[in-house]
Amino acid sequence: MKNIEEKSINTIRILSAEMVERAKSGHPGMPMGAAPMAYTLWARQMKHNPENPDWVDRDRFVLSAGHASALIYSLLHLFEYGLPMEELKNFRQWDSKTPGHPEYGHTVGVETTTGPLGQGFATGVGMAMAEAHLAAKFNRPGYDIVDHYTYIMSGDGCMMEGITSEAASLAGTLGLDKLIVLYDSNAITIEGGTDLAFKEDVGKRFEAYNWQVLKVEEGNDVEAIANAIEDAKAEKNKPSLIIITTQIGYGSPAKQGKASAHGEPLGDENLKSAKEFLGWPYQEEFFVPQDVREHMTSIKNKGMEAERVWKEKWDAYSKEYPELAEEWALWHSEDLPVDLLNDEDFWKFEGKEATRSSSGKVLNRLAKILPNLIGGSADLGPSNKTFMEDRGSFSAENHAGSNLHFGVREHAMAAMGNGMMLHGGLRAYVATFFVFTDYMKPAMRLSALMKLPLIYVLTHDSIGVGEDGPTHEPIEHLAALRSMPGFTDFRPADSRETAAGWYAALTRKDSPTALILSRQNLPLYDGTGKEALRGGYVLLDSEKETPDIILMASGSEVELIYKAHGILKEEGIDARVVSMPSFAIFEEQSAEYKESVLPDGVRARLAVEAGASFGWHKYVGLDGDIIALDRFGASAPGGILFEKFGFTVDNVVKRARALVK
Repeated sequence: MKNIEEKSINTIRILSAEMVERAKSGHPGMPMGAAPMAYTLWARQMKHNPENPDWVDRDRFVLSAGHASALIYSLLHLFEYGLPMEELKNFRQWDSKTPGHPEYGHTVGVETTTGPLGQGFATGVGMAMAEAHLAAKFNRPGYDIVDHYTYIMSGDGCMMEGITSEAASLAGTLGLDKLIVLYDSNAITIEGGTDLAFKEDVGKRFEAYNWQVLKVEEGNDVEAIANAIEDAKAEKNKPSLIIITTQIGYGSPAKQGKASAHGEPLGDENLKSAKEFLGWPYQEEFFVPQDVREHMTSIKNKGMEAERVWKEKWDAYSKEYPELAEEWALWHSEDLPVDLLNDEDFWKFEGKEATRSSSGKVLNRLAKILPNLIGGSADLGPSNKTFMEDRGSFSAENHAGSNLHFGVREHAMAAMGNGMMLHGGLRAYVATFFVFTDYMKPAMRLSALMKLPLIYVLTHDSIGVGEDGPTHEPIEHLAALRSMPGFTDFRPADSRETAAGWYAALTRKDSPTALILSRQNLPLYDGTGKEALRGGYVLLDSEKETPDIILMASGSEVELIYKAHGILKEEGIDARVVSMPSFAIFEEQSAEYKESVLPDGVRARLAVEAGASFGWHKYVGLDGDIIALDRFGASAPGGILFEKFGFTVDNVVKRARALVK
């Protein structure tokens, strides 16, 4: 068996190096150095069935060091996940299933998109949180229906990134014992040795985070790696970090242990010498020996048997706990269990209210009907209004709680939210002040790239934050979100539009949604509600068939154009008032609908928004105008700032009057 294992490991090494060589780009170093730990995990320890990559109780594998993508593609091919050899030959090429960094939803068996270092680590923590929550909810004595591990393979770069520290700290606090990280410690970065910028004792750092830390001094020692993983599984109170010392580019006499092995092909001669060093006698490129094929098939059969045993347990569980089995199906369904669209109570509000407060009410209405709703804030729950009543808090002592306390860790929070959504079975939301999306952008971008319907609750949405000053007043942030492909913005004008935002977020299956909410109280308008689900709509119309001017705004600034409508009418100017809570959703509407709201024939158009003007020009056109804020804010009461920066009814009337004349 030892010989076939060594041969399998060398097959991984050679395939990975050949992929990079053919593409003339890529990263051969980590795949060659980490092949033994990857093989040991996938062949000996990981519970997975290549015949069903979506088996709900499979172990999750996250390659946080996504630049080592050749490694996971070699594994997916060899372990018979259905990734053909032709795709390995097309590594990094147009329209291949083997892109430069692993992409979720694009390549079979890839659990999450990785590449930006540390993202995979934090996403894996979110997966482990999901596993712990589902296990606490559904497992019963004798029936561990949810019983799987999240394995993360990280490198030195991941350990340097701040997001890893954020996520590791919380994982230790939460006692996520089903989380095991394999740290490929090869002491090399692009610029040279890690000691140029990285000298700390990572093991001591993780011990301080409340992790079990294990060490394997020889990265080629399969038995030591397997034993370390077993020791990690035996720890029932904390996550485990296994530090495995490796040589980058192992097998290439000219490259191993050197920075040049990290991110460039070995070269024809070095590849040839690597094959000689590893005792690889085969001349054919991209070759897999038959005995390795047979060995991999036997491992796959074990995975198939593991799922079969689980299904038997599930069948017995379903008979003994039919109510839980029914609830399990509900938790894993993409559809809402009730008809919220026609639920009058869902849309019922009274009086003026900040949309963050309206959101809190909606959230707690949803908490009563969506048992798998889970989420929380980066230490701003009372301000974000994101605490669900009677649902408990998720903690090391209570993994059944639905309220998450991320601490002041915005970046990791967003990535953990991605992990929970990728895991399945949960509807997750995360929350903070809108301005702090600066700290979250990389993970938010991955939400969009992976088409994950994660919900972002972002409050304190404008200069209305007031006295906190320009550091806390979002200006360019809404434009930034709107510019992101596949990301849904939603900035409601009142309580009913806020309910519409939540409904949109819960029913959009291929996009994250940001609910962008006010701190200050906003009026409740006649005519708001379900129409907001079209992204933009006529809130108050002109009396003429063709209005003299179109006034448009989102959020709190709708109040300004609503009031301006009446004043302009007294002056004989017939205006149409358009609420635009979501550019993204409005753009999805038919051309006919968009024309009905913003007719091409009306060139006098005025947009009002207390943020950057960028993005509004497509709606106001060359002849229109925008009241916006293309500078940073200031520190003063919110009402004063709105007045000083021109967000007043008088200014709207003045600018509208100028457009019509």
